[in-house]
Amino acid sequence: MQIEETVTPYRRIILIAVIVGVISGIGALLFFEGLKLGTAFFMEGIVGFHLPKEGQTIADISQWAPPDTLWLILPVICFGGLLSGLLVYTFAPEAEGHGTDAAIRAFHGEGRVRWRVPLLKAVTAVLTISTGGSAGREGPTAQMSAGFGSIAADLLGLSDRERRLALATGVGAGIGTIFMAPLGGAILGAEILYKQDFETEAIVPAFLASVIGYAIFGFIEGFESVFGSCPTSWNISQIPFFILLGVVSTAVGLLYIHTFYGTQRVFKTIFSRFNLPNHIKPLVGAFLTGTFVLALAAISPEAAIVGLGSLGTGYGFAQLALYNMLPLGVLLFLPVAKILTTSLTIGSGGSGGVFAPGLVIGGATGGAFGSLLHIALPGIVPVESVPVFFVVGMIAFFGAISHAPIAVMIMVVEMTGDFSLLVPAMGAVSVAVILIGQSTIFREQVLNRSLSAAHRDEYMVEILQDIRVSDVMVPRDRVVTVSPDDSIGRVLRLIDETLHTGFPVLDGEGRLVGIIALDDVRDNRANGEHEVLVRNAMSSRVFTVHHACTLRETLDLMTEHDIHHLPVVPAEDPRMLSGFVSRTDIIKAYVRRASQSAGERRHTGNITLIEPAKTAESSPDGKKESIVEG
Repeated sequence: MQIEETVTPYRRIILIAVIVGVISGIGALLFFEGLKLGTAFFMEGIVGFHLPKEGQTIADISQWAPPDTLWLILPVICFGGLLSGLLVYTFAPEAEGHGTDAAIRAFHGEGRVRWRVPLLKAVTAVLTISTGGSAGREGPTAQMSAGFGSIAADLLGLSDRERRLALATGVGAGIGTIFMAPLGGAILGAEILYKQDFETEAIVPAFLASVIGYAIFGFIEGFESVFGSCPTSWNISQIPFFILLGVVSTAVGLLYIHTFYGTQRVFKTIFSRFNLPNHIKPLVGAFLTGTFVLALAAISPEAAIVGLGSLGTGYGFAQLALYNMLPLGVLLFLPVAKILTTSLTIGSGGSGGVFAPGLVIGGATGGAFGSLLHIALPGIVPVESVPVFFVVGMIAFFGAISHAPIAVMIMVVEMTGDFSLLVPAMGAVSVAVILIGQSTIFREQVLNRSLSAAHRDEYMVEILQDIRVSDVMVPRDRVVTVSPDDSIGRVLRLIDETLHTGFPVLDGEGRLVGIIALDDVRDNRANGEHEVLVRNAMSSRVFTVHHACTLRETLDLMTEHDIHHLPVVPAEDPRMLSGFVSRTDIIKAYVRRASQSAGERRHTGNITLIEPAKTAESSPDGKKESIVEG
């Protein structure tokens, strides 16, 4: 099956969005149902732990309690880690970790995901999360949906550009669907690929795909927000505190990033040094996570809540915090515990996302900050404002470490159903994003579109249009030239000495009369005819460029005529050599300019063709052509 090239680009994009939206919606639905079944079987059926759940009412969620057989968490979480590791490292090692980076890497790479990855990622993520591993469903959903987009691209025979568009659209649709945040999810698919840019072409098809996926998912699961609503209030006098929360969120975010990747490095180093099989890495991480939770439970009931809150997605405990049902001690220590368990679970190769843990970490940070302010300044920060600090902490924290502040801000308010929180969130996340610098939880992000392989060609064109030949050419006094009366033997020696493959030919008056290249002398070299004169082997039909010509025009001319170097001449005298430019010079200029942040003014110029004994004439496209007799 292929989309015919005769279909207009707009229809092709709509078709891609519809197909990806349907697949992502069904995939997210099956994944979500798998998580529910897995959690019910492992945590409720075996451990006897009825987790608090997001979206529950105050009356329902207040019924939760720690399990009587808490020690069963250790064998259950280890079983999930072992089975997940065996599946991942046996069948698809790229499915390890949090998944979002894999989707980003695929976009900036070839835009391909192996067909087995979406199913394997779903199964291993269900095993990891439902057995208690600290991970979220965003990463698996992103990688799964990217995989579905790649599969659709294979089946439809899409171009490379359309393939990447399908992949980014799938990421946005999948995340927007499973978090019941179609607007934020669609924007996230375009924003999360870069640190300081957007994949603008993906936004509109992601909107359509996200709406379709959301409709499919909501038809079965309902259309309620992820988190249950709670009475909240904030006022203008609290704005400075929200901005200060942005600073605090940055500090905790940097701790999360360094702990997460530090843990990942430790696991890789130890397993490499002792030649241990990667298959058991998630098992080790799961064992350490379970042991940590049991150790906390042995300290005190409040510490046990911290440990239990650091398992799974943690959304149920986020819901408790939104209802002001978590004590200050839990809010203070939950971020540290969640950072550690997430690093052990995912950093060891377990399968799951960093979005849900990130929201819990950021939310608990904001909740603790708001609770402290309430104790110190109850008149300015009443108890009803503490949940607002929790939500703003979510946004500031993950918006900064993901470099996707707009998408995260919209997603979280969609998940909480309170758009009035956008104002304090904007202040906090702005400060956090500025302070976080280039640090990111997604290491496969690139700075902007110009550094992505997906846009390398188009940005190369833009860069080359901004550089003139005069800026990069080798000047006349450094150009190696030959005379028409020189022998082919001298040309061959120059090729060996300079490694150049072409030389301008100048007559006795220093006028350009031709050019001789390796192809012109190759046959003579093979036959040992070194005394043949240059005038008998050179090409007198010489393409040249003017000083004001852009490198884009120069490269187009080289490509069109399959040549690797061009003489540079003044526009008013096409037989006076003033420089020489090669493909190597163009590549070097591109690399230099691509590494600079400052732009250059755009310039245009003319291309000249020198042919024997004819006056310069204007070609149909307006570029001058002339020929010089050799």
